[in-house]
Amino acid sequence: MRVKRPTLADVARHAGTSTAVVSYVMNNGPRPVSDRLRAKVVAAADELNYRPDRNAQALRRPRRWRQIGLLVPDMTMPLFGAFAGRIEIEARARNHLTMIGNTGFDPEREREFAAAFIDIGIDGLLVVGAVDAPGTAAICEQARVPAVWVHNSRGTSDSPIVGADHRAAGRLAARHLVATHACENLVFVGGFTDGDVRHGDRETVAQRYAGFAEVAGAHHEVIRTDLTAEGAYAAVSAFLRDGVRPPGAMVIGTGGQSAATVRAVTDAGLRIPRDIRVVGFDADTAGNFGQIILTSVRQPIGAITRTALDRLLGDAAEPGQRAEAAVARVELDTGESCGCRTGSVPAPVAHRESYCAAVPGSTASPTSTGLDGSALHCDHEPGNREASRPAAANAATATAAVTPEPQ
Repeated sequence: MRVKRPTLADVARHAGTSTAVVSYVMNNGPRPVSDRLRAKVVAAADELNYRPDRNAQALRRPRRWRQIGLLVPDMTMPLFGAFAGRIEIEARARNHLTMIGNTGFDPEREREFAAAFIDIGIDGLLVVGAVDAPGTAAICEQARVPAVWVHNSRGTSDSPIVGADHRAAGRLAARHLVATHACENLVFVGGFTDGDVRHGDRETVAQRYAGFAEVAGAHHEVIRTDLTAEGAYAAVSAFLRDGVRPPGAMVIGTGGQSAATVRAVTDAGLRIPRDIRVVGFDADTAGNFGQIILTSVRQPIGAITRTALDRLLGDAAEPGQRAEAAVARVELDTGESCGCRTGSVPAPVAHRESYCAAVPGSTASPTSTGLDGSALHCDHEPGNREASRPAAANAATATAAVTPEPQ
């Protein structure tokens, strides 16, 4: 049986005073209370284990801080951690505190968090990498609480996603290897079906793979993984062990698999980039102090976050008017793993190749807007910035070291 929570009136009776006096003590005013009577009230509250009702207090006083809810699938993944950190900073600048729920790629937990946050009184909900967009959207719509989807989502809703065009990102990664480095026999590392991945961002990986395949053509292979570091290491190791010769280059479908893939390549006795050139996505900048700096296609997390909060906390769209998609420009940060840079001292990015999301074959609509609010248009494809290099060296002469390619 649940014990009844002590009330302000209970404390007043126990202390032999009025509820007004108890309120003055608990709220430190507005009227003064003698030290003797204050001590009696505090003692009564301690004996009864009384705790003020903070929700009721919030209703009675002007609020500086309001609240938003944020759902992410896995806070341990650097990309989702980066989104959460930036959202918290941007929301705080708008006088909103952020309540964070870690869903673990579990649809039931996502819906549970959404309902609980709404009960607490959030002004809106941001969902990064939703795993049940229709179910979560229905909960928010019923409570008339706005929701914005960020990065990607499993399932569809009436609200478009605010994020990067991952298909364009896959094209950019593959095009850099083919056009700049003359690579052949490309391999994509990642899983993107229900059978491959139980818990993971398979929707994003599927879109990146589709863009990669457009450039790589029919002559490419896929190393299917479950998107975990352990799964990537095992799958890449088996592929390199069983193959006749190593591929010319690898594109790693997620940042969380990058370190494991690089380790599998070097443990197989191959050198990066001399034997295999490597490009990834959303590399953590802390990796710049690792053994080799990864060439990576990045999405502008700050711009995506600001746009998502503008939509969540700004004016609602007119009735019957569907919000336009907001698409971010992806950029390629060249590092050592593709052969563009040499040297072991971390340094600023040597150059960037940017690619607009609305390109021929893209899923972005003609009415999409850039994250600066302007109409999104197609940029030219990034041209060759350096002379082409051979695709791969002879694996028979390879060593286990990760060594930047001599220029």
